Amino acid sequence: MSTPSLTSLAKAGGCAAKYSAARLEELLTGIVPAEAADLLVGLDPADDAAVYRLDDQTALVFTVDFFPPVVDDPRTFGRIAATNALNDVYAMGGRPLIALSVTAFPEELPTSVLGEVLTGAAETVREAGAILAGGHTIRDEEPKYGLAVVGTVHPDGVWRKSGAMPGDAVFLTKALGTGLVLQAARDGKATVDELESATAAMCESNRDAADALRSFAPNAVTDVTGFGLLGHAHETATRSGVRIVLEASALPALPGAVAHAAAGVRTGGDRRNREFASAHVSSSAPAELEALAYDPQTAGGLLVTLPADKASVLAATFASNGLALHRVGRVEPGAGVVLQ
Repeated sequence: MSTPSLTSLAKAGGCAAKYSAARLEELLTGIVPAEAADLLVGLDPADDAAVYRLDDQTALVFTVDFFPPVVDDPRTFGRIAATNALNDVYAMGGRPLIALSVTAFPEELPTSVLGEVLTGAAETVREAGAILAGGHTIRDEEPKYGLAVVGTVHPDGVWRKSGAMPGDAVFLTKALGTGLVLQAARDGKATVDELESATAAMCESNRDAADALRSFAPNAVTDVTGFGLLGHAHETATRSGVRIVLEASALPALPGAVAHAAAGVRTGGDRRNREFASAHVSSSAPAELEALAYDPQTAGGLLVTLPADKASVLAATFASNGLALHRVGRVEPGAGVVLQ
């Protein structure tokens, strides 16, 4: 009897499996935030990770993230899942320190498959300069994997998604479209090259981008994952009390993503992201670029705002380090998100 592929066991893959942002927002309104002077970032408002101050020099960054497979190769799945979890620490301005595996796995699959998932994750954690020190595994019909990660950050160096200011420029550090390409692959419509490009993007850590950004003291930072660019831009705009204007023609896209969107490819995450953000988004963009902006990302790049007068130096710094950086919009007084 042949072993089923990992993605055939998943109802939804990667960050497209996230709980609806609209429902999550409703759920969290019923949870009373902890009152602690040293809890710098918690549920009020929630961010990419929690941050707890230990002393004047050190705060802990703590996050957890896991999801079903997005690819069939188990080692690659482990790398993508680990990258996605570690990126939450980078999005807060921190550096990973230690990680624990969060694993759900069918007993019917060979243990060697799970071993490859863990190997891929361990390699990725080690490359981040952190340690994979243990974890917890349960039986489940649908495989899932991710990490709980602890990192460190200076208390004065925490990046929040709530600090965008009028006059800021808006940047992305990675191309969009992982959800579109992966869905097209499931539909038998994506090319091998398109899938390989999307896989490479999901394995790419945000560490180097965060390191290049750190000296610029950005006003707002978040990583673009399951809620899509427009969902995360909506969160940033709302919590910052500003309007974010995005240029649709400037949005970077993975190979094939826009073409698949134009052909009608969509994920379930697209619908949920529209339910969450569309009431706050004014769009005059072509349908395929709007779909790109709503597309749920797995291990996506950083969404950054900082004063526009720093933009040219930031671009030069990224270029000198061989890093991608895309200026995609601006921050204005007002409310909501504009995609034009």
